[in-house]
Amino acid sequence: MSNSTSKNSVRRRAAVPKELCPMAQSAELLGDKWTMLILREAFYGVRRYDDMRADLGAPRSMLTDRLAKLVAHGLMEKRPYQEPGSRARNAYVLTPMGNDLALTLLALSQWGEKYALEEETPIQIRDKETGKLLKVALVDESGNEIALSRATIVPTPRS
Repeated sequence: MSNSTSKNSVRRRAAVPKELCPMAQSAELLGDKWTMLILREAFYGVRRYDDMRADLGAPRSMLTDRLAKLVAHGLMEKRPYQEPGSRARNAYVLTPMGNDLALTLLALSQWGEKYALEEETPIQIRDKETGKLLKVALVDESGNEIALSRATIVPTPRS
Protein backbone atom coordinates (compact mmCIF):
# COMPACT_ATOMS: atom_id res chain seq x y z
CA MET A 1 0.00 0.00 0.00
CA SER A 2 1.24 3.42 -0.81
CA ASN A 3 0.72 6.61 1.11
CA SER A 4 2.92 8.85 -1.00
CA THR A 5 3.25 9.82 -4.63
CA SER A 6 6.94 8.98 -4.97
CA LYS A 7 8.80 5.76 -4.23
CA ASN A 8 11.75 7.80 -2.93
CA SER A 9 9.82 10.15 -0.64
CA VAL A 10 9.91 9.65 3.11
CA ARG A 11 6.84 10.76 5.03
CA ARG A 12 7.80 12.60 8.17
CA ARG A 13 4.30 12.72 9.71
CA ALA A 14 1.31 10.44 9.61
CA ALA A 15 -1.36 11.36 7.07
CA VAL A 16 -3.82 12.15 9.85
CA PRO A 17 -3.42 13.08 13.54
CA LYS A 18 -3.78 10.10 15.85
CA GLU A 19 -6.86 11.62 17.53
CA LEU A 20 -8.68 11.59 14.16
CA CYS A 21 -7.33 8.28 12.84
CA PRO A 22 -9.69 5.30 12.93
CA MET A 23 -6.72 2.90 13.01
CA ALA A 24 -5.18 4.65 16.03
CA GLN A 25 -8.48 4.86 17.88
CA SER A 26 -9.14 1.16 17.26
CA ALA A 27 -5.64 0.31 18.51
CA GLU A 28 -6.31 2.29 21.69
CA LEU A 29 -9.34 0.12 22.38
CA LEU A 30 -8.11 -3.25 21.13
CA GLY A 31 -4.35 -2.92 21.17
CA ASP A 32 -3.23 -5.15 24.01
CA LYS A 33 -2.60 -8.88 23.84
CA TRP A 34 -5.21 -9.88 26.41
CA THR A 35 -8.04 -7.93 24.79
CA MET A 36 -7.31 -9.55 21.44
CA LEU A 37 -7.16 -13.01 23.03
CA ILE A 38 -10.48 -12.45 24.81
CA LEU A 39 -12.06 -11.41 21.51
CA ARG A 40 -10.56 -14.53 19.90
CA GLU A 41 -12.21 -16.66 22.59
CA ALA A 42 -15.54 -14.95 21.97
CA PHE A 43 -15.27 -15.50 18.21
CA TYR A 44 -14.67 -19.19 18.85
CA GLY A 45 -17.87 -19.22 20.91
CA VAL A 46 -16.39 -19.30 24.42
CA ARG A 47 -18.69 -17.26 26.64
CA ARG A 48 -18.07 -18.25 30.25
CA TYR A 49 -15.51 -16.41 32.38
CA ASP A 50 -14.00 -19.59 33.87
CA ASP A 51 -13.67 -21.18 30.42
CA MET A 52 -11.93 -18.09 29.04
CA ARG A 53 -9.62 -17.99 32.04
CA ALA A 54 -8.75 -21.68 31.65
CA ASP A 55 -8.13 -21.37 27.88
CA LEU A 56 -6.00 -18.24 28.22
CA GLY A 57 -4.23 -18.92 31.50
CA ALA A 58 -5.14 -15.33 32.29
CA PRO A 59 -4.84 -13.69 35.70
CA ARG A 60 -8.28 -13.18 37.22
CA SER A 61 -7.86 -9.41 37.75
CA MET A 62 -6.71 -8.85 34.18
CA LEU A 63 -9.56 -10.88 32.68
CA THR A 64 -12.12 -9.08 34.85
CA ASP A 65 -10.66 -5.70 33.85
CA ARG A 66 -10.56 -6.42 30.10
CA LEU A 67 -14.06 -7.92 30.03
CA ALA A 68 -15.40 -4.85 31.85
CA LYS A 69 -13.66 -2.63 29.29
CA LEU A 70 -15.13 -4.60 26.36
CA VAL A 71 -18.60 -4.40 27.92
CA ALA A 72 -18.23 -0.66 28.66
CA HIS A 73 -17.21 0.04 25.05
CA GLY A 74 -20.12 -1.99 23.65
CA LEU A 75 -18.14 -4.86 22.11
CA MET A 76 -19.49 -7.49 24.50
CA GLU A 77 -22.49 -7.77 26.75
CA LYS A 78 -23.16 -9.74 29.90
CA ARG A 79 -25.89 -12.35 29.79
CA PRO A 80 -26.89 -14.08 33.01
CA TYR A 81 -26.96 -17.87 33.12
CA GLN A 82 -27.25 -20.43 35.90
CA GLU A 83 -26.30 -24.06 35.86
CA PRO A 84 -28.37 -26.39 38.07
CA GLY A 85 -27.14 -26.27 41.67
CA SER A 86 -24.86 -23.29 41.05
CA ARG A 87 -25.16 -19.58 41.63
CA ALA A 88 -26.08 -17.21 38.79
CA ARG A 89 -23.14 -16.06 36.67
CA ASN A 90 -22.58 -13.90 33.59
CA ALA A 91 -21.69 -15.10 30.13
CA TYR A 92 -19.87 -12.66 27.86
CA VAL A 93 -21.31 -12.43 24.36
CA LEU A 94 -20.22 -10.36 21.38
CA THR A 95 -22.57 -7.54 20.44
CA PRO A 96 -23.16 -6.59 16.79
CA MET A 97 -20.32 -4.07 17.24
CA GLY A 98 -18.05 -6.86 18.48
CA ASN A 99 -19.12 -9.18 15.68
CA ASP A 100 -18.12 -6.48 13.20
CA LEU A 101 -14.51 -7.21 14.16
CA ALA A 102 -14.75 -10.59 12.42
CA LEU A 103 -12.99 -9.48 9.24
CA THR A 104 -10.27 -7.77 11.27
CA LEU A 105 -9.59 -10.92 13.26
CA LEU A 106 -9.77 -13.09 10.15
CA ALA A 107 -7.24 -10.79 8.44
CA LEU A 108 -4.97 -11.07 11.48
CA SER A 109 -5.36 -14.86 11.39
CA GLN A 110 -4.56 -14.89 7.67
CA TRP A 111 -1.40 -12.88 8.35
CA GLY A 112 -0.50 -15.24 11.21
CA GLU A 113 -0.88 -18.29 8.96
CA LYS A 114 1.62 -16.75 6.55
CA TYR A 115 4.17 -15.33 8.99
CA ALA A 116 3.68 -16.56 12.58
CA LEU A 117 2.78 -20.26 12.39
CA GLU A 118 5.56 -22.72 11.86
CA GLU A 119 3.22 -25.50 10.81
CA GLU A 120 -0.03 -25.90 8.88
CA THR A 121 -2.94 -23.92 10.26
CA PRO A 122 -5.33 -25.93 12.47
CA ILE A 123 -8.40 -24.05 11.17
CA GLN A 124 -9.78 -22.96 7.83
CA ILE A 125 -12.49 -20.51 6.88
CA ARG A 126 -14.77 -21.99 4.22
CA ASP A 127 -17.95 -20.98 2.42
CA LYS A 128 -20.88 -22.87 4.00
CA GLU A 129 -22.52 -23.47 0.62
CA THR A 130 -19.61 -24.22 -1.72
CA GLY A 131 -16.96 -25.40 0.71
CA LYS A 132 -14.40 -23.14 -0.98
CA LEU A 133 -11.63 -21.60 1.12
CA LEU A 134 -12.18 -17.93 1.93
CA LYS A 135 -9.68 -15.12 2.46
CA VAL A 136 -9.83 -11.51 3.50
CA ALA A 137 -9.01 -9.16 0.62
CA LEU A 138 -9.39 -5.58 -0.53
CA VAL A 139 -12.26 -5.10 -2.94
CA ASP A 140 -13.43 -1.99 -4.75
CA GLU A 141 -16.97 -0.69 -4.49
CA SER A 142 -17.96 -3.01 -7.36
CA GLY A 143 -16.69 -6.06 -5.48
CA ASN A 144 -13.55 -6.61 -7.59
CA GLU A 145 -10.45 -7.76 -5.71
CA ILE A 146 -7.65 -5.16 -5.78
CA ALA A 147 -3.96 -5.80 -5.09
CA LEU A 148 -2.67 -4.05 -1.97
CA SER A 149 0.03 -2.40 -4.09
CA ARG A 150 -2.73 -0.46 -5.91
CA ALA A 151 -4.16 0.99 -2.68
CA THR A 152 -3.24 4.47 -1.52
CA ILE A 153 -4.23 6.64 1.41
CA VAL A 154 -5.96 9.89 0.44
CA PRO A 155 -7.82 12.54 2.46
CA THR A 156 -11.58 12.21 2.69
CA PRO A 157 -13.21 14.75 0.35
CA ARG A 158 -14.93 17.53 2.33
CA SER A 159 -18.33 18.66 1.14
